[in-house]
Amino acid sequence: MSRLIDSGETAAVLKKHALVLKKRFGQNFLIDARVLERIVDAADVAKEDTVLEIGPGIGTLTQALADAAGRVVAVEIDRDLIPVLNETLAAYPNAEVVNEDILKYDIAALAAQAGGRLKVVANLPYYITTPIIMRLLEDRTPAQSITVMIQKEVAERMAAGPGSKDYGALSLAVQYYAEPELVANVPPNCFIPRPAVSSVVIRLLLRTEPPVRTADPARMFSVIRAAFGQRRKTLVNSLANAGALHVTKEQVQQALRDLDLEENIRGEALSLSQFARLADLLPAKRQ
Repeated sequence: MSRLIDSGETAAVLKKHALVLKKRFGQNFLIDARVLERIVDAADVAKEDTVLEIGPGIGTLTQALADAAGRVVAVEIDRDLIPVLNETLAAYPNAEVVNEDILKYDIAALAAQAGGRLKVVANLPYYITTPIIMRLLEDRTPAQSITVMIQKEVAERMAAGPGSKDYGALSLAVQYYAEPELVANVPPNCFIPRPAVSSVVIRLLLRTEPPVRTADPARMFSVIRAAFGQRRKTLVNSLANAGALHVTKEQVQQALRDLDLEENIRGEALSLSQFARLADLLPAKRQ
């Protein structure tokens, strides 16, 4: 099997196996060699590395990863693609295919086998991008980095800073666990079939320690979610109206004064460190 780097080869594989693309799995197959190279380079894959690939599809990116890595474990949920992958990866003994849901896969066990040299790489389906990335981050997956191709809009939200239109709860959650870097824009014509939106390759360098200190991270994220639940409202109203927080308007106002912040400020203006301090100042229960 030759390298899957163009539309003709990809189309031939799809035709040979009579594959019907499944919208529920968000199947769009990469056909641009330059993008493949950018992904592998961004992930900084070396022969000492084990790569966990999520959603290999027909094996296009898998082949490129197997050329660079010592071992590639490709986790694919669609059982109909397993015979295809067994064929397209036949010449790559260091590539293993696992038919499983990545949200149920034991990543920690793989990381232990990798001896600290695990990297996650994927062309993620748009429909499940955030659940997969947040699972990897919140579980503190013992990997060095996560390099994924995702919808441009979502990537920009992950990397956004305070005050921008893209900044929100997702930005803060991702940046608590990792340092995001936008690597490359990928237009729709780099895929079969063409998606309706553009994509971006983003690299997340996982932090060994959180960038801020807070007494209760779960409480901080509850405050963050409430702050962005109604973006047009002031922070005082957003938090006071969030029943789960059990705080009054007066308590939020006092906390903002303690932080030297204006009472009419909105959540989008606060940095992660300010949210951490705010969460620590707010009482856990309404007094």
